[in-house]
Amino acid sequence: MQSALRIRTKVLAGNKLEIELPYGSEGEEVDVFVVLPSKPPQRRNILEFIEQARTQYAVRTAEEIDQQLQTEREAWDS
Repeated sequence: MQSALRIRTKVLAGNKLEIELPYGSEGEEVDVFVVLPSKPPQRRNILEFIEQARTQYAVRTAEEIDQQLQTEREAWDS
């Protein structure tokens, strides 16, 4: 028979956990599941977002984009 034990603890410095199990558990093999709390999405300044997008993605000309679209359309027909 398997049993489960829920222990709530805080993450310590260095991203470490310390948990204390009930008496008689020493030497036993256990599985540990860590459920991280969901965090609300971080709000960002729209100008920072646009600048990040510009630096993250290569700048392409309208002609390059048109060529890529044309290549995709031709692939649909085959």
